[in-house]
Amino acid sequence: MVNRIVVGAHYGLRDWLAQRATAVFMVIYSVIFAIAALGLPEMSYEAWSGLFSGGFMRFVTFLFFLALFYHAWVGIRDIYMDYIKPVSIRLTLHVVTLFVLIGYAGWAAQILWRL
Repeated sequence: MVNRIVVGAHYGLRDWLAQRATAVFMVIYSVIFAIAALGLPEMSYEAWSGLFSGGFMRFVTFLFFLALFYHAWVGIRDIYMDYIKPVSIRLTLHVVTLFVLIGYAGWAAQILWRL
C-alpha cells in the first residue's frame, strides 16, 4: 500500500486552470494595450495621461497586475513546494513572497490612482 502525503489545501487542477486563465487575460490585455499605445497621436506625457484618464483603462490595468501577481504566486509557490524541503524555510519564503506580491499590488494601485 502506498502512503500518500497530501500537502496544501487545494493544489492541482484549480490552480492550474487559474494560472492558464490569468495567462490568457494577460495576453489579451497586452494586445489591447499595444494597440492603444501605438494608436496614440504622440508619445508624450499628455497622451499617456489621456490613455489612463478613463476609469476603464485604470481598472483593466489593475486587473492585469492582480492577474500577474496571482500567476506569479502560483508558479513560485509550486517551485518552493517542489525544491525547498525544510518546512520552516518553505513557510518563511511563502510568507515573504506573499507580502512582497501584496505590496506590489498596493504600489500598482497607488501608481494608477495617484492624482
